[in-house]
Amino acid sequence: MRNTYKITNSETFSKNTPTFVIPCYDTESINNSFKYFKMKGNYYQFYVYILTNKKNGTLYIGMTNDLERRVFEHKAKLIEGFTKNYGLDKLVYFEQFQYVNDAIKREKQLKNWNRQWKIDLIEAENKNWNDLAEDWIY
Repeated sequence: MRNTYKITNSETFSKNTPTFVIPCYDTESINNSFKYFKMKGNYYQFYVYILTNKKNGTLYIGMTNDLERRVFEHKAKLIEGFTKNYGLDKLVYFEQFQYVNDAIKREKQLKNWNRQWKIDLIEAENKNWNDLAEDWIY
């Protein structure tokens, strides 16, 4: 017999949060598998980011759906190309977007800016050009 279970956590979800329905056949397995289940729906995150090698150094602007993974790839020099060739591994700025089209549009916009505008953008949020991913654990 097939049962349907609603997975929610009243401590985490508000009345406006959608409830996710999971069809299953075995009530014991669903109870054992989901001791704690948290889901925010079909919400994606996209990032536009700026890397450098030093304060006022070479700049790279990129876009990704997983900022931690992408910064790790840059730091570990896993991807051949511009960032590896110039040693760009310091994350000095990023913006988050829900929709990929918005992130792509912003990336293209920033790439068309002159250098001083990019520097001003970085320094408005990160005056000392600190590596924002310095303490991240990968």
